[in-house]
Amino acid sequence: MKRVFALFAFTFAVLQLSAATVDTVVTRSVSMKKDIKAVVIKPDSYGSGKSYPTVYLLHGAGDKFSGWVNKVPRIKKYADDFDLIIVCPDGNVTSWYFDSPVDPTWKYETYVSTELVNWIDNKYNTIKNRSGRAITGLSMGGHGALYLSIRHQDVFGAAGSMSGGVDIRPFPMNWDIAKRLGPKSQYPQRWEENTVVNLLHLLEPNKLSLIIDCGRDDFFYEVNIQLHERLAYLNIPHDFTIRPGAHNWEYWTNAVGYQLMYFNNFFGRK
Repeated sequence: MKRVFALFAFTFAVLQLSAATVDTVVTRSVSMKKDIKAVVIKPDSYGSGKSYPTVYLLHGAGDKFSGWVNKVPRIKKYADDFDLIIVCPDGNVTSWYFDSPVDPTWKYETYVSTELVNWIDNKYNTIKNRSGRAITGLSMGGHGALYLSIRHQDVFGAAGSMSGGVDIRPFPMNWDIAKRLGPKSQYPQRWEENTVVNLLHLLEPNKLSLIIDCGRDDFFYEVNIQLHERLAYLNIPHDFTIRPGAHNWEYWTNAVGYQLMYFNNFFGRK
């Protein structure tokens, strides 16, 4: 009997190591006139009365708001470990987080960078300025995180990308990008103006903390190397890591812990 009780106590203690709360919330986009779901992960300490930093974690093409928490359940423990809130928005499968010039009903830049941030700040105990906000994501979400943070440096203080599609121009026929911007052959200027590698001139010196990583066997490897080299040429500080790995969840499960650690350090400096 004592052994059974000891085993139960041990199991209970292990389960309590990660006691983050996962909320599935319905947010409102006024610009798109619709409700949009998101996952919000609160640390175990939430409710203590203090304000928390927030990391916005974007999904890749073909996925949705619940992708991260379902495929990498460890992010709940990271919310506890780093004592922060993690928000996983819905990017409508292949929005690329653009305000589409083709279809005015697709305004995911406005939604994530303004409407969702305001909604989260109104509903949760967050640090309500850029010193307490970071954004990152995988693949399409890596593009989205850098795209949104560069264009909204007043909103986000730090940003990251994991296996990000950081230059969309080599992929004119892939992942519905043409549906969001129009075909590259017809609208080449749109593609030039909306690819991350061409937005670096917007970066204010030493304002946005950046972390970028990619697997050596990833099909986005070359565009990530080119982004790193361009950032280095412009003397823009950033962390850049190449690891063994491909464009898959095994890689992202490993990468997200490093990115959240980086953001934790950023929040600690403020």
